[in-house]
Amino acid sequence: MKKAAFVGFGEVNTPIDIIIKKCENAAKDLEAQGVELVKVYPVTDDYEEKDIKKAVAALKGQDFDCLVVCIAGWIPTHAVVKVTEHFREKPIVLWGLCGWIESDGRLVTTADQAGTSAIRKTFFDLGYTFKYVYDIIGKPSGAAKVAQYITAASAAAKLRHSRTGMAGYRDMNLYGTQCDGPSLKRVVGTEIETFEMLELEQRYNKVTAEEKQAVIDNCMLSKWKFLKEPKRESLEMAAGYYLAAKAICDERGYEAISLKDVDGMKKLCGFPPAPIFMLLADEAGLATIPENDCLGNVTQLMIRYLTGQAAHYLEFYEFFENSVLAGVPDYVPAAVVDGEVTVMPAAFGELSEGILNVSKVKGGKLTMCRLVAIDGEYYMHMVDGFGKTPQKWEEAGWTQPAPQLPGLEVELEDVEDFAQNIMCQHYIICYGENRALIEDLCDILGIEVI
Repeated sequence: MKKAAFVGFGEVNTPIDIIIKKCENAAKDLEAQGVELVKVYPVTDDYEEKDIKKAVAALKGQDFDCLVVCIAGWIPTHAVVKVTEHFREKPIVLWGLCGWIESDGRLVTTADQAGTSAIRKTFFDLGYTFKYVYDIIGKPSGAAKVAQYITAASAAAKLRHSRTGMAGYRDMNLYGTQCDGPSLKRVVGTEIETFEMLELEQRYNKVTAEEKQAVIDNCMLSKWKFLKEPKRESLEMAAGYYLAAKAICDERGYEAISLKDVDGMKKLCGFPPAPIFMLLADEAGLATIPENDCLGNVTQLMIRYLTGQAAHYLEFYEFFENSVLAGVPDYVPAAVVDGEVTVMPAAFGELSEGILNVSKVKGGKLTMCRLVAIDGEYYMHMVDGFGKTPQKWEEAGWTQPAPQLPGLEVELEDVEDFAQNIMCQHYIICYGENRALIEDLCDILGIEVI
């Protein structure tokens, strides 16, 4: 549940019933957006500052992620700042309400935007993290924009104490999947904890046959549509490694996980990890990405906290004039599958047989994004697109007949611009209109959007 503090201000000489009614309506509009509020209004600039002290006392000790400063009429700046300074570490929304039109056509105002225009630069000068929203007479309330920022503030608060698990590190000696722990902690807050592949293997070896069978019989694995019967050993390994990885995540509070894929699971354990990732995503509800992709995992958490979506990854295979072919060589979570989760046993090159996801991926309007660090500074590369089912395609190296890998052909407005700014082979996908929401989160965290 998103939670915010709501403080409504109005000048002491403005009719108090007007200020109360405007604040009351604004709060109701915000609660209708799914926000839980700690409400304090009206707060005036009374000479003895009783209202200011009342507001500060009411909010002290309360748990909220964002402070909504609702300006229902003219208010001297000092009265607002004497409240906000107690909560300056919180993201703030400066929300200016508006006047109304009487039945005879007269416009009546309480000078709300006189108040906000006096306050906005002061907030900037004081170094607050804030968003300015103003209402317009005759137009819908700004509550949706305010709620959007509160969602971003709640996501930022979750990220501050989030943890991901990384089995091994730097798969295939890749450069773009690494991260700098201290700067990531400072800017985003996520802690990336590594554990050895040996621990995963040791836990796997302790999983009983009965425990594996329970996963095979009762979990999502039993609902997968197999195009060809897999080896019994493949099912047991998928179930066993899933239980081993899940136990580690449960014990340590990981909300996302990545495994050393090519140089780890495939090379050392002899088992491609696609079905392990599928079970971790679909049964345990974790964000998953292969190949020790640190910032890919963090981007997934960002998108999940903002949208509640699976935040799956895709990687790029081909660039076309007006689109890109984005797919995966292994798996997608069930939440983004169009139709049945469809799998098949398959082998790639010299690798042993694994269970490969060949499901169709949901299309539609989407955003592709990725967090990236450049010279110690963090940026979000983001592009909007439209995903559609691609033509029949395959990656060379699979045993024939080659599988139809999960993927989308994503139409972009400017492929060249995207390609010249691309930051990694992995990008995180979310569906719908989410650009403004992601931008709000980046603004709160101090991350520039590319």
